[in-house]
Amino acid sequence: MFRGFYKAFGVMLTACLMAANSYATVVLPKILGNGMVLQRNQTVPVWGTAAKGEKITVRFAGQTKTAIADTGGKWRVFLKSMEASAKGRDLVISGTNKIVLSDILVGEVWLCSGQSNMQYEMRKNSKVARPDTSTANSPIDELERAHNPAIRIFLVDRKRQVKPDSTHSGWSIAQDSALRAFSAAGYFFAKKIHAELKVPVGIISSAVSGSRIEPWINETAFNSEPYFKTIKVDGDPGKFYHPMIETLAPYAIKGFLWYQGESNVGETMSYIYKMQVLINSWRKLWGNDKLPFYYVQLAPYTNSVDKKFTNETLPEFREAQVQVLQIPRTGMIVTTDLNDNVKNIHPPFKWEIGRRLALVALAKTYGLKNEYSGPVYAGMSVDRDQVILKFDHVGKGLISNNGKPLTHFVIAGADKKFVPANVMIKDNVLVVSSPDIKKPVAVRFAWDEAAQPNFYNKDGLPAMPFRTDNPLKYKPAN
Repeated sequence: MFRGFYKAFGVMLTACLMAANSYATVVLPKILGNGMVLQRNQTVPVWGTAAKGEKITVRFAGQTKTAIADTGGKWRVFLKSMEASAKGRDLVISGTNKIVLSDILVGEVWLCSGQSNMQYEMRKNSKVARPDTSTANSPIDELERAHNPAIRIFLVDRKRQVKPDSTHSGWSIAQDSALRAFSAAGYFFAKKIHAELKVPVGIISSAVSGSRIEPWINETAFNSEPYFKTIKVDGDPGKFYHPMIETLAPYAIKGFLWYQGESNVGETMSYIYKMQVLINSWRKLWGNDKLPFYYVQLAPYTNSVDKKFTNETLPEFREAQVQVLQIPRTGMIVTTDLNDNVKNIHPPFKWEIGRRLALVALAKTYGLKNEYSGPVYAGMSVDRDQVILKFDHVGKGLISNNGKPLTHFVIAGADKKFVPANVMIKDNVLVVSSPDIKKPVAVRFAWDEAAQPNFYNKDGLPAMPFRTDNPLKYKPAN
């Protein structure tokens, strides 16, 4: 009897000791792992859990930092700002146990998120324009040539992200099977940034096909926006925010990339405020209200096959996306030329999406002198029966990219009955008229869901759709 008792007691004691040792084990979040890229020129947090009161030591690149786990077992240290380095080094975390993360680089890190067009995998989009052109022509197979160890990728898995990690895997060199499953837009962004800055680039993809904007926002964040005090927010707020965004913070990053909206088409002002809440809440989560946020305006698509929409529903949504640019440190790319089939909600030219997002980042974040936008409407005047349109981002000059008359311009008088317009480029302004309109008051451009206009600047970037009779009156939060 006693032998059985002592045996049972021994098993129980062993289990208790194992549980205690397991609790005391230093554990890292999934985002911290082998092969990762740490953000240069910023303090870099390293964090995890351990036993209450346990001393944790972190060593990397000549730095040694220590922390004591708090009453909840949480600890965090901050590495001092570092210069970029493509030399893989070990990051060592020591406590009750010792963790060695290998092949760690220092460079630029970006987080990309959204729905299916951001999730859109490289395996679906393995063709890329040749390096000497920005067009969608002359494709080659990027998956066969991608083997740059200075570009690292991390694909967020919703289910695995919330679990403690013991393998320290997740980060990969952008090649082979890992790249096949990764965001095409995110990869091509990273490729362009690396080509221009010559530093390592880490890109994190956290996107879900078909997702609305609301699940990417902490449900409590809406309470701080007066606009939503009388408007109910549906769409599962917080559903993806908690497992797929919150678990990434406070990993040091340079900024955010966003490609979403297809599931919210039909909204206007409400979407603007949802974007405002998303941007502000993500910046707050990272403790940095200056993090840039760059996003993609939706491409041509026939939403009107759904009878609750018209051919102007998409242009109205795009107009809402434009209004978000009033929020500081944001940027947007235009994609009116990047769908080969307006019945396809997943345009294939993700290499150009990534490149254009990179152009915005290179200019607005990194201070390069490149043009990053096509012509943007800046004002109008009326000269008798003509409307004179002025533009920002003229770049090297306004052009028709195919040498034909400019398309998808309409003009109207006071009755707002729009008719096709004749358009001339003169001294980098547009002169718009119609023999049917004697006293014009308004012009619209690309104001149709299927419009694929030929109005560009000589830098090869398409003009932003607009209407001069803009009804949206949005002002960002202070």
